[in-house]
Amino acid sequence: MEYVYAALILNETGEEINEDNLTDVLDAAGVDVEESRVKALVAALEDVDIDEAVSEAAAVPAAGAAAGGAAAAGDDGGDDEDAEETSDVPDTTDDDDEDDEDDDAGGEGLGELFG
Repeated sequence: MEYVYAALILNETGEEINEDNLTDVLDAAGVDVEESRVKALVAALEDVDIDEAVSEAAAVPAAGAAAGGAAAAGDDGGDDEDAEETSDVPDTTDDDDEDDEDDDAGGEGLGELFG
């Protein structure tokens, strides 16, 4: 994960993501750098627009969680009248907890994207 973070730092600062720069950032962070992992990440990111990938990855988990929650709530095996009755039940979830869950899920997509 440190390798991905180093690449994100380089991208954010406008520096080129190459082996030397990535190694320098990792060294500065005290990471024991594996040259093969650096090469693999640089090669994987060669044709990737990181800003676009980050914005897409951030949007996917939130949309997936909302769709999954809606499907679970609506799939109770009952008829439409039961669904209407349950829709009047007040929402007792704490909004702060939902925000924390979305923040935690945001990193998963990045890990899959960058290996």
